[in-house]
Amino acid sequence: MSMTATPPAAARKPHSYTRHGRTVEDPYAWLKDPSYPTVNDPEILDYLKAENAYFEAQMAPQADLVETLFQEMKGRIKEDDAGVPQKDGDWLYWWAFQPGGQYRLWYRKPVAGGEARLLLDEPAEAEGKEYFRLQVLEVSPDGRLAAWSADDNGSERFTLRIRDLATGKDIETITAVANGAVVWSADSTAVAYTEVNDNWRTYRARLHRLGTDPAGDVTLYEEADEGFRVALGRTQDRQWIVLATGDHETSEVRLLPTADPAAAPLLVSPRQPKRQYSVDSAQGRLWILTNDDHVNFRLAEADPARPAEWTTVIAGSDRHYLRGVTSFAKHLVISERVDGLDQIRLRTYGGHESRIPFPEASYTASLGSNPEYDPPAYRLAYTSMVTPNTVFDFDPVEGGLTTLKVQEIPSGYDPALYATERLMIEARDGTRVPVSVVYRRDFVKDGQGKLFLYAYGAYGFAYPPAFSTLRLSLLDRGFAVAIAHIRGGDDLGYRWYLDGKAEKRWNTFHDFVDAAKGLIAAGFTRAGRIAINGGSAGGELMGVVANTDPGLWGAVVADVPFVDVLNTMLDDSLPLTPGEWPEWGNPITDPAAFDLIRSYSPYDNVSAQPYPPMLITGGLNDPRVTYWEPAKWAARLRATKTDANVLLLKTNMGAGHGGKSGRFDSLREDAEAYAFILTQMA
Repeated sequence: MSMTATPPAAARKPHSYTRHGRTVEDPYAWLKDPSYPTVNDPEILDYLKAENAYFEAQMAPQADLVETLFQEMKGRIKEDDAGVPQKDGDWLYWWAFQPGGQYRLWYRKPVAGGEARLLLDEPAEAEGKEYFRLQVLEVSPDGRLAAWSADDNGSERFTLRIRDLATGKDIETITAVANGAVVWSADSTAVAYTEVNDNWRTYRARLHRLGTDPAGDVTLYEEADEGFRVALGRTQDRQWIVLATGDHETSEVRLLPTADPAAAPLLVSPRQPKRQYSVDSAQGRLWILTNDDHVNFRLAEADPARPAEWTTVIAGSDRHYLRGVTSFAKHLVISERVDGLDQIRLRTYGGHESRIPFPEASYTASLGSNPEYDPPAYRLAYTSMVTPNTVFDFDPVEGGLTTLKVQEIPSGYDPALYATERLMIEARDGTRVPVSVVYRRDFVKDGQGKLFLYAYGAYGFAYPPAFSTLRLSLLDRGFAVAIAHIRGGDDLGYRWYLDGKAEKRWNTFHDFVDAAKGLIAAGFTRAGRIAINGGSAGGELMGVVANTDPGLWGAVVADVPFVDVLNTMLDDSLPLTPGEWPEWGNPITDPAAFDLIRSYSPYDNVSAQPYPPMLITGGLNDPRVTYWEPAKWAARLRATKTDANVLLLKTNMGAGHGGKSGRFDSLREDAEAYAFILTQMA
């Protein structure tokens, strides 16, 4: 790294507060602009720009390596890639890229035959914009119109419009603060949508009738609990609009008939603390997945006339973790995880069950896009650590998988060059933690190798053992790559998630460190030869383990890291905070939660010790992890750490939580991160 630039030094401004008799010093609190989400304080902007300039100066000597990595990564992407057409009624729908295109084009053509017709041209919509993200493209039941929403600055506030597909022109703009799915009425005359408030909380569902002033749109439901969010969906049989509200541990569902969405909502069952349930509809019955009597959920059915009376269809199981159910005309398709491995179960309405067979011992499989109620085959998505993304159709009559598409890697890929393992590594409390590893077959397990280790570990999200073209740039340079399936995700069932949240949060961090030590013991690497990466809540993980075990890591990349945890959870005016208390605890009212969060919050636990080389990223418009979290953390690290290792902060000034939006622009950011790792681990 270049030493030609002087690292910025953010001003320390005395600031402290006292809660529950504990006083906390927060000398970088000033980096939070009081006018947020507008950020216009010159001192704050100057600091962020200075950090960006320092990042550019330090990375300048690696420009050739970044370009090499970028071209490698780009060379593995099929420039004119396209989706597999999917039938929905009288039409086949698909997306495609043009060579060199950053964004998709969306098409359809009649099933009966005819020319392809362009529905939406993302490149044209993104023209001249630093950021563009399409969220919704939903065609009306009569096929004449499309509701579509997009965000052009990364703030995750989407403008919702109606397009006439015959002319390609937008005929109405409904709202500039939509977020979430859109559902059409059965007669194509109205759309249901959800909006966010000033605090980026999806708080209400509304109904817009085409041709009317959106200011008069009917509010279908407005949530009073600031911790709950509102979401829309549609049952597979298209009879109901699903209006769901909930937080991370409690849910409540109302149903609205698609034939009359302004009708009084049907409340399926009133919310009960820590009870979750979801609803689908088929065969005149409601199909309900709920954790009311088993942590791994049961499947129940109910009569829509008595929706709160649930009869068990599949009982909860310690081994079988039921994750989702889609009710088609002939089958309930049940997504589950058995002993940590994805399974898809088909159950007829007469009770006969079968499972879809998959070809590998470790993989990720899920139900793909299946818009129709009675399809001849079920569309599936499949991948593994060595198998590129694959699209299957499963014929329930013949019982076989038909391969429709395998991710093409134009620059070449030979799976025979790579091997994968699934290790079970014992954590310090005796729990065995799964770790997925992939490496070239010529990788030598002599304890001297380089390792890239990734994890997330929050919100019950299981980071899948899936294929990545990006990681080939590390594998082919001698790295092994591992994913630690730590507690906080739901990899081994819902209990696995519960054992890593709130008062058990330290298990997540310990699992990651112990997984790294287990990989050292297995001969993959040694201390100081491990590059680690995590984003958002996974960035929190990076911050904690950098504080607790800095000597283990050779490089740390923390993407949009949730590192100012205590201050964020104490600020109930922030967009996500009330809804996050079930995940982390509420330090405002609970002294024990305050002490626990303070014990690991990365920003609050920076200490005068050596730290590994670190690359930290943020997004100025990020509504999930606000820009000042990584900025404050970087400032405190720079002022406190005792080493001379490089510390870089890069803030995307025109993007949000996901970084840059174009498929190649985002690759360049990946290339920068990999160049940083390779340089530090040389």
